Amino acid sequence: MDAPGRACAWPTCQEAGEFRAPGPRPSGFDGPGDYRWFCLDHVRQFNSGYDYFDGMSSEEIFEAQSPLHGWADTNRAFRPDAGVDRAPRWADFADPLEAISARARAHVRERRRDVRAEGSRYTLAQERALTTMGLEPGADRKTLRRRYTELLRRFHPDHNGGDRSHEGRLQQVVDAYHLLRKEASLS
Repeated sequence: MDAPGRACAWPTCQEAGEFRAPGPRPSGFDGPGDYRWFCLDHVRQFNSGYDYFDGMSSEEIFEAQSPLHGWADTNRAFRPDAGVDRAPRWADFADPLEAISARARAHVRERRRDVRAEGSRYTLAQERALTTMGLEPGADRKTLRRRYTELLRRFHPDHNGGDRSHEGRLQQVVDAYHLLRKEASLS
């Protein structure tokens, strides 16, 4: 049930509107669009009368029915940016401003991840990983592996009598190790 407490949008229906149907304005880059909420019987009735081609000319209908329809456009997956800066999934958010804010925060995080600190040979993510592991920037692979094993034994529930309170810290250690393990400058 997607929407508890909503009334069915069908005229004179008193049932709960549990099922979403497209409204007059579709979702897109500018917002989530409009939806109508119906009970099960009325959403079935709405769907049986829904016409995807409503308002299209005969040429547009013919083009939309062509097996090659859409291939002339550049698909997001095949663009150079691979859809990285795509429209938010509006249905995941109650407020459109939350969607825009989450998108902006993700963009800022992505930009910061690969920025190197001034005068450092490590990215900020790698420096954070070194801090998580408790290592100095000049650590070698053997030291990294030894420290990883030590932290695993300290935080893993199997070595703590089943205590799962350190799982968050354990995941940080595992992520930091995998990031640093790939670093070519560790010798």
